[in-house]
Amino acid sequence: MQVQKPPTPLAVPAGARVVFLAGSIDMGAADDWQTRLTAALFDRVGDGELVVLNPRRDAWDASWRQSIDEPRFRGQVEWELDGLERADVIAMWFTPASKAPITLLELGLVARGGKVVVGCPEGFWRRGNIEVVCARFAVPLLADWETFVAAVHARL
Repeated sequence: MQVQKPPTPLAVPAGARVVFLAGSIDMGAADDWQTRLTAALFDRVGDGELVVLNPRRDAWDASWRQSIDEPRFRGQVEWELDGLERADVIAMWFTPASKAPITLLELGLVARGGKVVVGCPEGFWRRGNIEVVCARFAVPLLADWETFVAAVHARL
């Protein structure tokens, strides 16, 4: 298993399964669920042909202008869009204490694709919207961490 993060270009070995970790980051303020999920997947799949695409950048700089004209910001967003498209499975976790506006946008982009698993515990501020979208597009919606992890693993 290998983990790739931006700004490193995506490089997926032939035959590898790819999981993209879409979900709450809130510019680094949200719980680092990505590390916990990566560890849980490693425990289940070991060193097999799995690539985890984790958009949580190690050196995020909040001073970057949120503009297409800011090359580092644009590179981050394009890395994420490329990862969403390349993924075999999209694991999307909404942390209740976060707002996750980008994750909500990403859910709208990928809900129809048949490859997303959503985890959204009670208490997330827009859970009702997520419930309706997931029901409309037959997206698995899990409310607790362990069931979410199991569902992501089952998709791999």
